[in-house]
Amino acid sequence: MTGHLTRTQEYLLAVAAAVVTANAYYIHPIIGEVAQHFGVSTARIGIAPALNQLAVAVGILLLLPLGDRYSNRLLTILFTGGQTVGLLVMTFAQGFTLFVAGSTVLGFFTVAPYLLPAYASKRVAPERLGHVTAILTAGVIFGILVARVGAGVVAEHFGWRTVYWIASAAMIAITLAMPRIMRAEPDAARKEGLGYLTLLGSLIGLARTHREILLSGAIQGIGFGQFIALWLGLALYLTSPEMGYGTDVVGYLAGFAAISVFTTPMWGRLADRVGPRRARLWFAVAQTAGVALLYPFSGNLILLAIPLILGNIVGPAIDVTTRMTFLALDPALRTRLTTIYIVLMFVGGAVGSVAGTAVYDAFGWAGTAAYAFASCLALTVLAAIGLRLYGNRV
Repeated sequence: MTGHLTRTQEYLLAVAAAVVTANAYYIHPIIGEVAQHFGVSTARIGIAPALNQLAVAVGILLLLPLGDRYSNRLLTILFTGGQTVGLLVMTFAQGFTLFVAGSTVLGFFTVAPYLLPAYASKRVAPERLGHVTAILTAGVIFGILVARVGAGVVAEHFGWRTVYWIASAAMIAITLAMPRIMRAEPDAARKEGLGYLTLLGSLIGLARTHREILLSGAIQGIGFGQFIALWLGLALYLTSPEMGYGTDVVGYLAGFAAISVFTTPMWGRLADRVGPRRARLWFAVAQTAGVALLYPFSGNLILLAIPLILGNIVGPAIDVTTRMTFLALDPALRTRLTTIYIVLMFVGGAVGSVAGTAVYDAFGWAGTAAYAFASCLALTVLAAIGLRLYGNRV
């Protein structure tokens, strides 16, 4: 293991994770306004986030394995630069096709958030792995929070394009700061000397010898898809004539995610004590119970906040506990195992992006709530299977 990170470096990495993650989530509260601007239907607008999610999956598959071969620092700088280019295209786009193209480029280079946990895991003591993973996850959550709350409020008062001007400025700043945040030192995994095609081919072998990674990826894919479908459907529902709220209200509801910034590190420490698979099952059951309230509480904005808050508390904890099942393995394998995990996660996200707008277009809020509940049930079943098959060891 290389030298341990200082606490300051841990939190700076969390800030970086927040900025580079936020880009995919600005569209959630403003999706109705973007659709109206480009003159596309609520079903068709789902193409933009769906292709973004698929592009992330492809980018992770093709680019993330390089983290086991080349400097995580260099790769992170390059990939954040690519994200910035995609974001600028979205900002200047005058037509829907170009906007989608920029979103797709942005997604392809969204690799840094998933390099950072592997980078950090090689530089922390094993007994602090859950806690540090949770700190980075909290950074991701904070980025999502700022993106969704800020986008709703900014778009309501200054228009949706201003959101992307601000996002582009933040990405330029973080790209310039990244060389100072990440130490310029070689990664131990570079000593393997594996070629690029060998690294890609090794993913198949790793999936065969570490089969739990497929289950972990499926769990997170279902959870992530449910999250995206829910918030896209919620944005369309709240800004519809039926409810009549503005994009700022969608952002304010998303603001409840702030609680998870503080609770997620606590759940990480809990998982360190009781084991990740048992903790994950507890969180999955709690999430399912919360989602069951979405439709009964839908007519009242205050009541609707209850299941949303519960989901914001336990949803990120499922991700943390699932990552712990493979981030404790051989450091030379962690980036590639993360690749498999994240590809499956964003395939689920792409499905959720399409379903979130299409299901709402066909069945309204009742369909969105039913889709989210079915997804949570499936996730809980898989979490129970994981505990039964693999026990509670790390």
